[in-house]
Amino acid sequence: MKQEMTSADVAALVSELGNVDVEGSLIDAKIGKIYQPVPGEIRIHLFIFGKGRDNLVIEAGKRAHMTQYVRPSPKIPHAFPMLLRKHIMGGRITSVEQYDFDRIIEIGVIRGGIETILVCELFARGNIVLLDSDRRIILPMNPVTFRGRRVRSGEIYEYPEAQLSPLDVEEDAMAEVFASSTSDIVRTIATRYNLGGVLAEEVCLRAGIDKSKAAKEAGHDDVLALCEAVKVVFSPITEKQLKPCIVKKKVKDGLEAVDVIPLELEQYSSDEKEFFPSFNKALDEFFGKKASEEVIEQVVAIKKEKVDVFERRLRKQEEAIKNFEKDANRLTTIAEKIYEHYQNIEELLSILENARDKGYSWDEIRSILKKAKDDLPAARTIESIDPAEGIIVMDLDGTKASISIRKTVPQNAQIFYDKAKKLTRKREGALRAIEDTKIAMQKKEKKMSNKRKAFFKKHWYDRFRWFFSSDGFLIVGGRDADTNEELVKKYMEKRDIVFHTQAPGAPITIIKTEGKDVPETTLEEAARFVVSYSSVWKSGQFSGDCYWVKPEQVSKTPESGEYLKKGSFIIRGERNYYRDVPVGAAVGLELGAETRVIGGPVSAIQNSGKYVVEIVPGKFNQNDIAKKVYRIYVDELKDPSFVKQIASPDIIAKRLPPGESDIKK
Repeated sequence: MKQEMTSADVAALVSELGNVDVEGSLIDAKIGKIYQPVPGEIRIHLFIFGKGRDNLVIEAGKRAHMTQYVRPSPKIPHAFPMLLRKHIMGGRITSVEQYDFDRIIEIGVIRGGIETILVCELFARGNIVLLDSDRRIILPMNPVTFRGRRVRSGEIYEYPEAQLSPLDVEEDAMAEVFASSTSDIVRTIATRYNLGGVLAEEVCLRAGIDKSKAAKEAGHDDVLALCEAVKVVFSPITEKQLKPCIVKKKVKDGLEAVDVIPLELEQYSSDEKEFFPSFNKALDEFFGKKASEEVIEQVVAIKKEKVDVFERRLRKQEEAIKNFEKDANRLTTIAEKIYEHYQNIEELLSILENARDKGYSWDEIRSILKKAKDDLPAARTIESIDPAEGIIVMDLDGTKASISIRKTVPQNAQIFYDKAKKLTRKREGALRAIEDTKIAMQKKEKKMSNKRKAFFKKHWYDRFRWFFSSDGFLIVGGRDADTNEELVKKYMEKRDIVFHTQAPGAPITIIKTEGKDVPETTLEEAARFVVSYSSVWKSGQFSGDCYWVKPEQVSKTPESGEYLKKGSFIIRGERNYYRDVPVGAAVGLELGAETRVIGGPVSAIQNSGKYVVEIVPGKFNQNDIAKKVYRIYVDELKDPSFVKQIASPDIIAKRLPPGESDIKK
């Protein structure tokens, strides 16, 4: 699976973000707050003219793109983003450029007449560096020193050693590169021309050249074919005819995304692909979504760790009981062995007491006992003597026993019995604690079983506006120009029915018929949907006109001399009108096989949803209405955690009509 962007990826991305004539350009975007959610990554909050708020994510050594998958910001800000805010927050982006077809993006910024450059190094061991107008380093994310290159504050920024650009490929230069190479063809062009493995293999494939052939053995015809193949492969980038997609390969459990590319490659011709309206969006779906899922996995792991606290406590308590039992048995055995050897131990203690009374030193006593081993059985059991503590360690049939010379045999045995009794009491306490833990676990399990569970599934239509009609037909509408285009190009079929409003500013809306006859109730609900989620609602009107047509009447080809902007289409032929369609919408909750918020015409939502809230044009914006609906659901279900999972204000807002609304009393 692809881990980082290639130079070609950078070129494609810059052609979108740095071109003022392309939708999604960052030119003149205003810089807001900057965050560092994880080491090596920053997120820049932007205000983009004509679009609104968005986020640019830059991960040193890996990726850069706009993202809808925002990682949570740290509670305590890091030093690097705070210092970046000091220099560029409030500034405007003046340029987004690639350096010399390398994995380096330079973002020009101006604030208060002062120009700075944010350099984003996306190659291995990359960095994020802020430069002044003289290209002197103001601030690097990671101050480092390489051989012949210093990336530290105050230094003039120097680029890493340059590679050959495939956009300027020439036969003579390639022949020289091959002549000095010690590797095969594919590795040589991958490294020297900064292509990366995938594109290098594509060039060899297009040229019809054996990629494993030694570069030195490449003849004139080989070099010529490779040069032509490089130009063909990169022509979509130079001619700005991108076809961004994510490549998916079959695995045991389905399809796995393995690569994201700005142009189609022959080596992936037999693989599944998901196409996107821009390369930026493809990058976000590939890299951004994965990064977001990693955060979710970490959160789930943390939650699981918290859930397992009683299980961990129970394991520790059970282990403690085993240790108590083991130690108590060992101490009882020592006491019993002392009584078994009662006579020998008593005789030894008497000898030691007499020797000390006569003034013998411990060294002399050791010597005497050593000589008496043949005549005194107890002397043979002595392992060691500790004069300072007055302790003798004896081996009693393989059991080690520490005997105090200041106590009698019964007193010594009683010491071990008392220790064993103490451990037995601890064991009994641990057993009671285990019962308490089991009761707590049962209460927890009962509480968890009583909680509502959320069931989520992924559907292709989730990124659009959608609802199911009262008759069970899926009706899907675009959210903006991009999704209007995508809906028509990717998901509209000949057997479908297409709705649109008479006035502009409405989502393209499609009834997915699946070849079935569509009842009038579904047609009427689709009409209400397309009118309610259009500019009619935004303008505060309470009714509007719409029509339906067949898919073959929808065209992207304008009349001669006319121009169609993105998301717009030409409708040709007879239209089937619905006049004075009243606006009205509702949101509700599905609590069956799936748990989710649904939104659409009142009749359709009442048919399949619970806790239905009707919405009418009013004076509150989407966020305010979403919060009001959220509070209604929390009051009704009495389970804030469950409601937040399936119907947070952000999720509810996506189901509401555009513009200002109110809740119908």
